[in-house]
Amino acid sequence: MQNPEQDQKPQQGGKIDIELPEEMAEGVYANLAMIAHSNSEFVLDFIRIMPGVPKAKVKSRVVLTPEHAVRLLQALQDNIAKYEAMCGPIGQNNPSGDNNPYNFGGPVGEA
Repeated sequence: MQNPEQDQKPQQGGKIDIELPEEMAEGVYANLAMIAHSNSEFVLDFIRIMPGVPKAKVKSRVVLTPEHAVRLLQALQDNIAKYEAMCGPIGQNNPSGDNNPYNFGGPVGEA
């Protein structure tokens, strides 16, 4: 009988082979994130909220250690800086200053 640990050889040069399953490759659209934490983890809920629909649905949940949350923050800051250097500043699109960015505004259609 073979030892299963013998089959798990580390990748050469510190590279990790990452697989993206086809059913995940398209991604999930979310326009709201809620973050909670305990002393041992951060929980990120990615939510899709739609105009005129009073109920929003969590589309994905990611649980991270505090150390990984810091790495995610640093990676986002780095990528945003690179994006803004190439494309210009990202606007906040909330000139009213209210804390509800999901007042979709504009005319409401009727059928």
